[in-house]
Amino acid sequence: MELIGKNIGVAFTGSFCTYKKSFVELEKLVEAGAQVQTIFSDAAQKIDSRFGEADGFIQRAEEITGKKPFRTIKESETVGPSAMFDLMVIMPCTGNTIAKLANGITDSPVLMAAKAHLRNERPLVLCMASNDALGMNMKNIGLLMNVKNIYFVPFSQDDPVKKPNSLVAHFELLTETVKFALAGKQLQPVLAV
Repeated sequence: MELIGKNIGVAFTGSFCTYKKSFVELEKLVEAGAQVQTIFSDAAQKIDSRFGEADGFIQRAEEITGKKPFRTIKESETVGPSAMFDLMVIMPCTGNTIAKLANGITDSPVLMAAKAHLRNERPLVLCMASNDALGMNMKNIGLLMNVKNIYFVPFSQDDPVKKPNSLVAHFELLTETVKFALAGKQLQPVLAV
């Protein structure tokens, strides 16, 4: 499936250590011909970290997509009524976002956009990066894996010795996962090595 002309939302949450990979994949979606609108969570648009400044990430997203990112719940609410996206991605998708999504909490621009998007029964792709995925968040991941129209970028443990509960998506599989999700299928295997 081609991505030319597909409207894709890409939402950023707070796993700043994965932003380098996230922006590479954002560029690939645009290069593949997708029309991309970014959305930034409150944390993603306000927290400066050793991986970069929030304003710099917002500016880079605008440069890549040619569109100002959505930064408010009010902007994100428009996603549903307008059926804005053919597909939406949350990348990186933190454990906090996974937990809130699994429990129907919509207290940020990203979660509001996801909720609004899912009401249209269109695919939502989660590109996970969570230090507690195999701990407190495993139940939430299990719930979401069984929700219609939610797909996961294949993931694995990134450091089983030092961070045994951590799971991180194979970001390089995002575009392929998106294509599968647009066809209503989960890219396999989900548990990659």
